[in-house]
Amino acid sequence: MHPVLARKERLGAYLLAWGPVAAIAAYLVSLPGSLSLGESALLAVPLSLVYAFLCLSSWYACRSAPLTRGRLAATAGVHAAGAGIAAALWTLAAVTLASLLGTFPSLSRLPERVTPVVPILFVLGVLLYALSVAFHYLLLSLESSQAAERRVMESKVLAREAELEALKAQLNPHFLFNSLNSVSALTTTAPSRAREMTVLLSEFLRTSLSLGGKASIPLGEEVALARRFLAIEKVRFGSRLEVEEEVAPEAAAVPVPPLLLQPLVENAVRHGVGALVEGGRISIRARHQGGRLRIAVGNPTPPEGSSERGGGLGLTNVRRRLAALYGREAELVVTAGEGTFLAEVVLPAEPPA
Repeated sequence: MHPVLARKERLGAYLLAWGPVAAIAAYLVSLPGSLSLGESALLAVPLSLVYAFLCLSSWYACRSAPLTRGRLAATAGVHAAGAGIAAALWTLAAVTLASLLGTFPSLSRLPERVTPVVPILFVLGVLLYALSVAFHYLLLSLESSQAAERRVMESKVLAREAELEALKAQLNPHFLFNSLNSVSALTTTAPSRAREMTVLLSEFLRTSLSLGGKASIPLGEEVALARRFLAIEKVRFGSRLEVEEEVAPEAAAVPVPPLLLQPLVENAVRHGVGALVEGGRISIRARHQGGRLRIAVGNPTPPEGSSERGGGLGLTNVRRRLAALYGREAELVVTAGEGTFLAEVVLPAEPPA
């Protein structure tokens, strides 16, 4: 459909733009002196309205004859023919309208007084058609530019979604590998605890797979999933593993990407509690502050384990997911102190765009 006719406001603006055109046409037609300015306006106003719709047909000619090298001569020929036909119809319409108006006694001599201005009407018709062609080529250029922008945006969205799916796909085998190692370690030393851990692991996987298919989940559900994972690890570590949660109620309702905390909790177990003979405490804290959500996972670390702080697939995955979803609006801040390690995620307190 024609872009001008597609929306009422566009059509209204287009017809309004023809108001000055009608005034100029009336003035030019009155210049030879055979018609008064009033008679010229009587002809020019309805003719301009009709010609405004006739000139819309040039859009189809512009679409079929784009401005490309090697086709300029053919394109010029197409538009020259269109201008001639349109101007002839515009002139014929003027003569016909003059004849109709001539049926009124006060305008009985109008048809014969129109004859001297026929060349002016024809030239004016050609110029207006040429202006319409330029206008439609501008419309087509804008339409092509917008389409190119849409394609670029769509490709960026598809690339981002593909990256997110790839990152999410890395999570499941990553924590599954770690959990199966834990089960394997218990099968020889504590078979009953290995069975308990297997049951907990199956429940955890069922929940994580269902949540992982969503675009976002409330932070409360994400923390509950992390709590289940830590319950599995507690079977292996026993009293060596302690968990502390401090999640503000307003923060628990904020949507976050699913499995966002999982790599952080895994790192806290593997590089923190698991590396200490006496174990330690893993803390999960979240608060809503100034339109931002802050989620911190902390754990103790041995001095000799400091070389591993902040590295590994887990933290890299979290950083890449945050960058893909939020850009510079989110970040992962890692702080390694004397015997402590803190990973804090800061992101907008709203669903990702």
